[in-house]
Amino acid sequence: MSLPSRLDRVAFLARFAAVWEHSPWIAEGAFDRGLGAGQDTAEGLHAAMVQIMRAAGDEAKMALIQAHPDLAGKLAAAGRLTAESTGEQASAGLDRLTDAERADFTRLNEAYKARFGFPFILAVKGKTKDEIRAAFEARLKNDAAAEFAEALTQIERIALLRLKDLLP
Repeated sequence: MSLPSRLDRVAFLARFAAVWEHSPWIAEGAFDRGLGAGQDTAEGLHAAMVQIMRAAGDEAKMALIQAHPDLAGKLAAAGRLTAESTGEQASAGLDRLTDAERADFTRLNEAYKARFGFPFILAVKGKTKDEIRAAFEARLKNDAAAEFAEALTQIERIALLRLKDLLP
């Protein structure tokens, strides 16, 4: 396995662009800023990528949030999630919902999007369906600024988990 700092741009992007859901600009920015031995671990590369994401304007951050699918939503049912999202949602049992559970998640997704204007984002790896439902219900009580910040925090967690799958 080649370390991130030893990869050329094409190889780096082929390996790490999908870490941030449909947002390769983050991996591109981290590579273009320059990588050293400090970015050869999941945590080190994550820190470099988070700097790129956090330095972006609110419009780019909103596009990043909007790039994420609904949990147990229509894309999942149609088999149109990224491989990463498919695995993460399956790890939480979201691919095995009963009809009643699917209806509940659909209701929660719709309520969340109506309230905040973007999809509910949660790092679901290692969580149960009940924990995810509880997080949905709790976060529906937040204000828009708090949810925008929480969505970005959750995206950072997702990216770190994905990087840990790719790097030591």
